[in-house]
Parts: sequence; structure tokens; C-alpha cells
Amino acid sequence: EEEWMQARNAQVRMNIGNQCCVFLSTFLCISICLGEDYDLDDKTGLGRSFDGIGSLSGGGATSRLLVNYAEPYRSQILDYLFKVCFLHLEGYEWWLMKEAKKRNPNITLIGLPWAFPGWVGNGENWPYSFPDITASYVVSWIFGAKQYHDLDIDYVGIWNERSFNSKYIKLLRYTLDKSGLERVKIIASDNLWEPISSVVIADKELQDAVEILGVHYPGTNTVPEALKTGKKLWSSEDYSTFNDNVGGGCWARILNQNYVNGKMTATISWNLVSSYYEDLPFERDGLMTAKEPWSGNYVVESPIWITAHTTQFTEPGWTYLQTVGHFTHGGSYVALTDERGNLTIITETMTHDHSVCIRPPLPSYDVTDQNVTFHLKGTFVRGLFFPPLFCGLNGSFSIELDVDEVYTFTTVRNGQRGSYPDPPPSAPFPKSYKDDFDVSGNPYFSEAPNFADQTGVFEYFTNQTDPGPHVSTLRQVVTQRPVTWVADADQTISVIGDYQWQDLMVSCDIYMESVHAGGVFIAVRVNKGGGVVSHFHFWVNYPFKLFNNGMTVLAEGMSGTRARVWYTLTLTVKGNYASADLDGYPLWKNAVLWEPRHGWAAIGTSSFELAQFDNFAIEALA
Repeated sequence: EEEWMQARNAQVRMNIGNQCCVFLSTFLCISICLGEDYDLDDKTGLGRSFDGIGSLSGGGATSRLLVNYAEPYRSQILDYLFKVCFLHLEGYEWWLMKEAKKRNPNITLIGLPWAFPGWVGNGENWPYSFPDITASYVVSWIFGAKQYHDLDIDYVGIWNERSFNSKYIKLLRYTLDKSGLERVKIIASDNLWEPISSVVIADKELQDAVEILGVHYPGTNTVPEALKTGKKLWSSEDYSTFNDNVGGGCWARILNQNYVNGKMTATISWNLVSSYYEDLPFERDGLMTAKEPWSGNYVVESPIWITAHTTQFTEPGWTYLQTVGHFTHGGSYVALTDERGNLTIITETMTHDHSVCIRPPLPSYDVTDQNVTFHLKGTFVRGLFFPPLFCGLNGSFSIELDVDEVYTFTTVRNGQRGSYPDPPPSAPFPKSYKDDFDVSGNPYFSEAPNFADQTGVFEYFTNQTDPGPHVSTLRQVVTQRPVTWVADADQTISVIGDYQWQDLMVSCDIYMESVHAGGVFIAVRVNKGGGVVSHFHFWVNYPFKLFNNGMTVLAEGMSGTRARVWYTLTLTVKGNYASADLDGYPLWKNAVLWEPRHGWAAIGTSSFELAQFDNFAIEALA
């Protein structure tokens, strides 16, 4: 009885909304066993090998603001993220991969193209017309990861949620092998179960090339053909849900049921961390929230703790028992063993309304309070796995489960809930903000703090042609429209600031590098992000134009500007009126505007072209 009380008092209890999340460091043994009975048995063999829980950073610069947090808050956020999962990235976040590797040297790194450089498609929005070029590009990226960042990429995908091409997959496998990268495995096709499963079955060469069948948002289910392939099955993108308590419930349910229902041995969340402006598309769809580097505030949301229920007490390479499944009165349970004396059981009783994911639709079902009794059989019944405490004379233990609860029962004793002092309070973006883009040394990030690129790439640049005040600038560097995953804007743009801003003044020095075409703009009241951007912007080339929503011209005229000369643009918006200056001289005053009424500030170019920016400043007036 004394040992039982010590074990009972050692539990770590976390209240997450209505979810009661408890880690029990040894098994609780209750003498009166009521309710339903469930066997945990390895005598008929084991199930599939567990490959881990992961998160995807990318598909919209989802970790963009994280790098700009000051210490110690940046390291605290990274600790919460990378001591619990593995990482699925796109390729521009080298710093994030290295930080992940510091905290978990055994972390798995995956690369998945969402877009390709325009030259890969040779003018077409299609990466498979010249599969040898595309394969060479991907292999070069993998080599670059190792050569320049000492990072080993473990898996590579084909093209996010788009058609696959069997010829390309085979050629990619051949190119990897020829380049000495036999260890890098291929995931296909990061879309639906079909047609990839049937094609793999019918094509022996393709079957040999593909290591993992990866599917997005499977709803915890698979198809018979996928199982027939004999391949490992992954939910290679899942969750994508607002990270409140319902999002935590979604994550808890699918982590268990992706294996119980679909035999998927890895689940990867989109996205890793909501570190982008909240009013951009898919706001707060990360496992935690870190969107205020200027204040240092961040929030450890419930999906982080749900993740820990598995990752703190298992490791990739552990094996699921075959005896896993659904509880009679709703919910599910999985059990995993390291086959060296440890056993971990995770149970969840998420109700329908407390675990709805963003997709796919969730059919109705019922969950009620219940008593469950687990009977340990096979090698587990001997009690050798649970010193110093046997679970009853017959190797059984019982637990009363309420709805919307997650429990972990484990023999692993080194798991714990990490914690840091509370971060600083939330604060809005500063109303007065300046950046001259001067950086010393070689920063480990290339983007200016707080700018969030929506289209194009804006990077620090050393302007060797100007030894004067514009040596250090911010430069838009993409000169060709990429092979895009989805519809993208024709102009490049990077947003910054507060979505609620209404009246403000924005100024910036600009330098147009294209002699015969193009132009540079500053913008206010940008109220949409992603591929469709809505804003007022002041566009300068040889004429100037003031656009409303990127289409309606509110003012225009000759500016006298030319390429390769620095100019200062100023755009002021108050109420329904906009005014602009060029080098301190008015171009127009009080142009009438109506919508949008609020939004971010921004800089950009009128096409994919080289252009530079310097001495950016904002004064929010209301």
C-alpha cells in the first residue's frame, strides 16, 4: 500500500481545458476490476515499428518569426518543440534544422518540395517535363545540406499534394544511388492513398524505389491496396487545426487512431509552430504559438503536451503490440514496447466535438465514462517489466476513464513535463518601427526581423556598388516565377506590423535594378496574405501609380524616376485619404479610398525582379 501511494502521488497531472492528461510512472494496481476488459499480449507476435511523431515547418513560412525571438525565449521555445518530435522541412530553414539537431541528435529530417525554382520547369509550371533536371536539383539540395550545414537529410518527398510521376520517382532513386545517397529514402506521394498504392503494386521498379507511402489528412483510415504493398504507412501531413483545446483533442485522437485504424506508424503535424502573423491564412495551426518576437511572448498550447504523452515515453524503433484498439464505450488505446523490458500504454477518450480536425469531416460517434481493465499477458504477465510493483496477482490493473482524457501508463521513469518561467506578456507590434538593414558579421538568418515574405524572397544584401549610405540593404532576389504548388501572386510582397493598423505613414528608400520594366512599391492596409494579397500600394517606376487592392488606380502620373538610383518613398493614409511623397516632394494629396480599412504594412516589387530597400520606417497613427 505504501508503494502504491508513492506511485500514485508521483503522477504529473495537466489540466488542458476539459482534457485531463496524466502520466503515471508505474502501473496503478486496483484490486476491484469493473467494466470492460482488454488484453495486452505479445504471445502471437508484435505489430508494426513506431517511426515517431513529427512536425512540418514550411508551406507558407510558418516558422518565420521564431528566429527573431531574443534569448532566453527563443531557446525555451526550441526546447519545447524539439525534445518531443521529429522535423519535416522544406529547405530554407537551415537554422531551425540545426537547432533541432542540437536538442535531439537522433532527429529525423525530411525534405518535401512545395515549389521548385522556375528554371527546373524550363518555363512551365511543371517539374516532370525534365525529370533529370528536377532530380539533380533535389540531390544538389541534399548535398548542400551536408556540405554547408552538416545536416543529413533522411527522407525526401516528391511534390506536396500534387500529381506524382513514376518515371521521375525512379530517376530520383537512381540519381540518389549514383550519388552515394543510398541511405536517403523516398516518400510518395504526399497526397492520397490512391493512385500511388495501386501503381506501386503493379510496378516492381517503383516498388523498389519507394520506401514510405505517405498520405495527407487520411482521417485515421487507409485502403486495402496500401496495406497490400507491405510498405510503411505514414500520415505525412495531418492536424492543421487551430491549437486550442479542441485542436489538442484532434491531435490526441489521431495520434492513437492513425495506428489503430490505419496502421500508420508516423504522424506529422502541419505545422510545427504558429510563428507567423495571426491573421495570415491558417492562423494558430501549429503545435504551439510564438508570434511575438518583439515582446518575447509565446504560448505552450495543449498539442505540445498531447505530443509528450507519446514521445516522452517511447522512441522511434519501439514496436506496437497487435493488441491495440478501441474501447467499447469510445476512445482508443495503443501499447508499445522496446522489447527490452519497457512497456508504454496511451489511452484517449476524446469526444466528437472536442476533437474535430480541420479536415477531413469527422463522422459522429459517442464516448462515455467507463472503467477499463488491462490484462497483461505473454511476456508481460511475469512482472519482470514493472519493478518494483506487480499489477495484481494476475497481472491486471484497472482505471476509471472520464471523457476527454488522455493517460499514459509506462515503465519509463525519465519522462517529465518540461517547464520554464512564464514568458513576457503579450504586446502589440510597436507603433513606431525602423530598420536600416545593417547587420554585423554573418547572421545565421538572411531575412530582416519581422518581415514575412508572402511571395518572393527578401534577404540581407551587401551592395558593393554603393560605398555610401546604402551598403547594407534588403534585396528581393527571385527573378523568375517558381514552379508553384498553388496559385501565386504575380508580384513579390513581404508584410510587417499589426493587422489592426488603420492610419499610418510608411517610408522606405528604394532602388530599382531593372532598367526597362518592373517597379517597386510600399503598401499599407494589407489585409490578405498567401497567394492573394489585398492592399493599397504606391508603385514607382517611370510613371507612379497608387493602386487599391492591386487593381484600381486611384492616382497616377510621371515620377521622373529611373533605374539604379536611390529614392525615398513615403505613403501616408488617414481615414479615407492617402498622400505620397517622392524624395520629400508631394506626388499627390488626399486620394480617396474606402477598402480595406486596416492591415499590415508591406514592401514589394511589381514582378519577379531584383530590387533593394533601405531605411524602412513605420509610424502608426491609429
